[in-house]
Amino acid sequence: MSTPAQTQTDQDVLVRSEDGVLVITLNRPAQRNAVNAAVSRAVAAALDLLDGSPDLRVGVLHGSGATFCAGMDLKAHAAGERAADPVRGFAGLVEAPPAKPLIAAVEGWALGGGFEIALACDLITAGRGARFGLPEVKRGLAARGGGAFRVPRRLPHMIAMELLMTGAPIDAERAAGFGLVNRVVDDGAALDAALELAREIAANAPMSVRASKRVAIDSAEWPLEECFTRQREHLEPVFASEDAAEGVAAFRERRAPVWRDR
Repeated sequence: MSTPAQTQTDQDVLVRSEDGVLVITLNRPAQRNAVNAAVSRAVAAALDLLDGSPDLRVGVLHGSGATFCAGMDLKAHAAGERAADPVRGFAGLVEAPPAKPLIAAVEGWALGGGFEIALACDLITAGRGARFGLPEVKRGLAARGGGAFRVPRRLPHMIAMELLMTGAPIDAERAAGFGLVNRVVDDGAALDAALELAREIAANAPMSVRASKRVAIDSAEWPLEECFTRQREHLEPVFASEDAAEGVAAFRERRAPVWRDR
């Protein structure tokens, strides 16, 4: 195992890489990791790094302290800050998630925009005490960071409507029962569980993983009769790649594959 490398340090967001995994830490525990403009810029920069670096395969996003993220920093918002990156949107993520896989490791509360951050990720691990909620309706607002349309796509309709219209939270165990959470672990272990998942993904062919994510997400908008046609542009290059030949050779020779992402 390689030694962790610190690639970026910021007061509000910490970023480090280890074994092909980029770990992004929301680092405002005194503010329950609420998102301000600096957080949005830093997370967007980290995701640009993730997508732009051949050595990075997977991202993991978590919060320092007892809370994953309490959403938008209302004090900063009242002072005129816009907690959104011009390209990636709120928290530097929700409008343009990375092409590579991103895992949310949730401890404590993921509220409002914090829940929307988790929803923008591809997988979620959570401590047993984690809670997810969209309380915007209680404040005369609405979940405009993706929650209003991502929750109905991730949860059964009636459950999604309950969360959106009551503003009441859902706990990790119930969320996992509906398929919203991949792993529920002891409190304090969500990051370790996310890193375990990340390493498992990072061991696979990177081109295959990216293409699979792209088709899985984009196909939600495709007419069923067009799915096979539309997936070809993403999947045919995978089958024609050097890594596809390497995967077959490695299987035949009973060895670990050496991926070159080409």
